[in-house]
Amino acid sequence: MINLVKYILVITWVVGVWQVQARQQEKDSPVPVQKIWDKAPHNAFPDLIRFRGYFYVAVREGNNHMPDKSGQVRIIRSKDGNQWEEVGLLEMDDMDVREARLSVTPEGRIMVLTAVGVYDKGYQVLFPMVSFSDKKGLDFTALEKTTMDLSPSLDWIWSLTWHEDVGYGVIYQIKEGGWETYLLKTKDGKHYEKVSQIDTGGNPNEATVRFDNNGKMYVVVRREADDRMGVLATSEPPYQNWEYNKLGIRLGGPNFLLMGDDRMVLGSRYHQENGPKTGIFTTDLKGNIQNTLVLPSGGDTSYPGMWLHKKQLWVVYYSSHEEKSNIYLAKIPISQLN
Repeated sequence: MINLVKYILVITWVVGVWQVQARQQEKDSPVPVQKIWDKAPHNAFPDLIRFRGYFYVAVREGNNHMPDKSGQVRIIRSKDGNQWEEVGLLEMDDMDVREARLSVTPEGRIMVLTAVGVYDKGYQVLFPMVSFSDKKGLDFTALEKTTMDLSPSLDWIWSLTWHEDVGYGVIYQIKEGGWETYLLKTKDGKHYEKVSQIDTGGNPNEATVRFDNNGKMYVVVRREADDRMGVLATSEPPYQNWEYNKLGIRLGGPNFLLMGDDRMVLGSRYHQENGPKTGIFTTDLKGNIQNTLVLPSGGDTSYPGMWLHKKQLWVVYYSSHEEKSNIYLAKIPISQLN
């Protein structure tokens, strides 16, 4: 009996030491980052892709975080991540252009998907709009309103992922009885058809879609009611039936990439007792977190754009830990995510 008690005490001590070391490792393993954009009073909600040898970043510029008709989307690009040039500006008179998500269409153009709205103690108007670059990635068309076969509400298609020449995105509709999310598909980026409802409950909203090599769909969904925990939804073609796995964290601006056959890397706002940070999480394919990396960040922060490039995970995100909200770039070795 005494030996059993000693064994339990030793195990408890080892686990406690491991937990302290894990917290210390998280605290003492900063990732070098560089500020890449700070031109506006509030620079936020970036996304990142690679196109024709350049990295492209979309930045929402405005006076502050909340919609006040000052929002516009700036497109910048760089060959090496150090020197950035402006290549596009998307704006609408007397309306707020919100965060933009980037993708490359099957025709070889950059597509910018954004939401435009009017806000006055809540959204009065909100709808998705798109812009397309030329094939050189230089000139961008004026913003154009999308169409869909759903009854219009306050609507936001938060991101788009192309798979076998079809674009898939999740729209969230803000309704009085609760928010709803639906999987949509498109062939041209302008008109969208409903595929199925993704019914996670809890006021689902921002969602990112990815595919594995067999066409299985993974969707990470932010929720802002009930327990607020994020959800990983998965479905096989034709994406009508869904399996849901609750994540152990709240999300904000969620983005993720599949890594090999058994892992994901997830980026999100990371809610902590001392305030939010931007976190990078390695998970299994059920969303169980295995490792956590906290980027230099704080205050108003998150919405990472991510790209795997030459054994590094490139992450652009915004943070206000240096007086105002700016855009930062981190290049994380893949080995650091293990």
